[in-house]
Amino acid sequence: MSLFSAVTDFLKPAPPLDPSVRKALGRVAELVDPMLATTPGFEKHLSGPVQHALGYCDGLVAALPGPIDINRKAFASDPLVHALFATADDIDQMLGRSQAVRDFLEEPCSWDSKFFYAMFAARRQHKKQLGIARQGEVIRTDVPQLVLYFSGQTLIEPSCQLDVTLRGLRCKALESLLYTFHAHVEALRHERDGLRSDVATERAHLAVLRSSSGSNEREVGTRHLAELDARLRKTAASLMPEHLIDALGEYLNSPEPALHLTPVSITVDRLGIVRDDASPEVHTLNFPELTARDRRLHLAMLARISRDEALEAVEMVRDQQHRFLLI
Repeated sequence: MSLFSAVTDFLKPAPPLDPSVRKALGRVAELVDPMLATTPGFEKHLSGPVQHALGYCDGLVAALPGPIDINRKAFASDPLVHALFATADDIDQMLGRSQAVRDFLEEPCSWDSKFFYAMFAARRQHKKQLGIARQGEVIRTDVPQLVLYFSGQTLIEPSCQLDVTLRGLRCKALESLLYTFHAHVEALRHERDGLRSDVATERAHLAVLRSSSGSNEREVGTRHLAELDARLRKTAASLMPEHLIDALGEYLNSPEPALHLTPVSITVDRLGIVRDDASPEVHTLNFPELTARDRRLHLAMLARISRDEALEAVEMVRDQQHRFLLI
């Protein structure tokens, strides 16, 4: 390449940003720190990491299993759905109490749809108990058992079209990453403010020591003040916009620790008792668990719900709540 060509390429204007990347950069400024958008090099340094994070979120959502039908029929026939709820009535309770489902059913776009889609999430729980089990030809009543059950069942991003649900989940995945980094920034600010207070306190304490004769105590205090001041300078420097951009870029290029799916495989019987045998009455449940910004594990999969059944559930719960108020 000639020198002229190299200079020409260098002077070429940067290609326009992809609309999805530009929109994501706007979310970065909104959710992390508005000051970042005014920092020189904001788009240049973050467009690549943001694009990488978008691709990662696309893959994460694409890896969700389903959609599976969640209804009373599935509760009776699908071992996984049976394990997700204690009773079939709990499916109606989940649908009827979900504000996201209620809001969706009031939208005109949902009125002509027979089904809708959403991400189903729930927390896996275990409890230990003493139960009945056959051991050889003997039936024992004091056998230690581990029981699998789920709590916090919820539906996220309901929509008549699966593509719309998936698009909404990809946006939520990116937002989860950004909220996690924002929490990191807030922790740094809290640390900086605490160090400022500690430095001021230590300086006041050292001023008192200077009027006394304890030289050793003054030396210890001086050394401690220097350590606090060094930590304060380091923390304050990490909160400078240019340093935050660098740290955010590294974070978005490696988002796996903050947001990922982990495959889980558990063998249980119809009562939810965890088993390690291969008898006909047991089933192996396979599902992914999502680790997000609250660090708690949630089973995550795509679900398909009957609109009519959801409407009935909402009306049933409203009627229950009305009766409770009357009583």
